[in-house]
Amino acid sequence: MVSLPELADLSDANIKKIKSIEKELGIVLIAFKPMEFADLTAKQIKDLQKMEKEIGATVIAYLSSRVG
Repeated sequence: MVSLPELADLSDANIKKIKSIEKELGIVLIAFKPMEFADLTAKQIKDLQKMEKEIGATVIAYLSSRVG
């Protein structure tokens, strides 16, 4: 079973910081618990970007100790 990124457990103060930056930048941010992103080659990135267009979704590549 693949482990999915988990939302970070943030203090009220840290949530305020995120909301402030969201307002300043006019964007939405999502905070996850720390994870290690996969170190992809240029070809792998290109292949994933092509797949993203084909499936109409954003894909995030990260390492998981529980990937089976």
